[in-house]
Amino acid sequence: MISLVLIGCNNEQSSIAEGELPTEINIGYLRVPNDEMVAMTEGLFKEYFDDKGIKTNFVIFDSGVDANKALSSGSIDFASMGHTNGVIALATGLDVELIWLHEILGEIEGLAVQKDSGINQIEDLAGKTVATTFASTSHYSLLQILNEMGITEDVELLDMQTMDIVAAWERDDIDAAYTWQPSLGRILETGNLLISSEQVADMGHKTANITLARKAFSENYPELVADVIAAMAEGGNLYRENKENAAEIVAEPLEISVEEALNQMQGSIWLTPEEEITQEYLGTSEQLGDFANVMKETADFLEDQGSISNSPDQKMLDAFIEPKYIEIFLAREE
Repeated sequence: MISLVLIGCNNEQSSIAEGELPTEINIGYLRVPNDEMVAMTEGLFKEYFDDKGIKTNFVIFDSGVDANKALSSGSIDFASMGHTNGVIALATGLDVELIWLHEILGEIEGLAVQKDSGINQIEDLAGKTVATTFASTSHYSLLQILNEMGITEDVELLDMQTMDIVAAWERDDIDAAYTWQPSLGRILETGNLLISSEQVADMGHKTANITLARKAFSENYPELVADVIAAMAEGGNLYRENKENAAEIVAEPLEISVEEALNQMQGSIWLTPEEEITQEYLGTSEQLGDFANVMKETADFLEDQGSISNSPDQKMLDAFIEPKYIEIFLAREE
């Protein structure tokens, strides 16, 4: 048994003594091929927590909606989700904070259309039925392109979870769907990609998958939060060092081929910890980055759509983004 855990940076001892550490950490994740999935499959979280006597538990969520419910109940300490659901978490009063950007979404999300639907451009969606997961990054991107073309009121939108989207697609119940991998890959087997989130980002509407931490945990155990970040950063490094090997790591748990996993992983931008705290993304504790503006644009949009009753102001959003845990991790590496 460890009498004192040395997890401080700059050779400073942590004040967390034996008995004050949690016995377990509960992490909610999405079934997507990202740094977290690599770290989880390779047992990297266990490497950081087993020696401290902390058990790591992992809970799958199909969407951020369910993850937010679990955060609200206190049944999980961390949750991955699209950044839109991060905004909803803040707007609905969850005591959480944004600590990590998994990836900036590109071709990993997109709008697929049935080959015989007659949809060859965005304007052709008028009069059609399109499925997506409401309040997700896919929903956000879809509504942005519909708004750009002025056809939002002319399209029938259906709120479905990813597995239901695949089933509805196979029954020909829908003409199109905006969703993410691996469901996107399933429906593209018999469909065409009309537009991806990479193109939507080029239009000025960036989306990302993020990690939220429950403040009741993160404020008590900042060094353990840095450990979570360390594991995910290591997973990202494995991908950058050998993309094919990383694809092999995640293919089996995601029940997809290695080639499919690699294509999905290359469909987004994976950030290093150093990139995370640049001005373009989260920024630093002293000077927040541009992603705070992305969150505000998203919040205003969700309010317009009725997904939230009030858009958090910029001050609230700035307080919601917390880069200090990445900074703790990077200080250890110096």
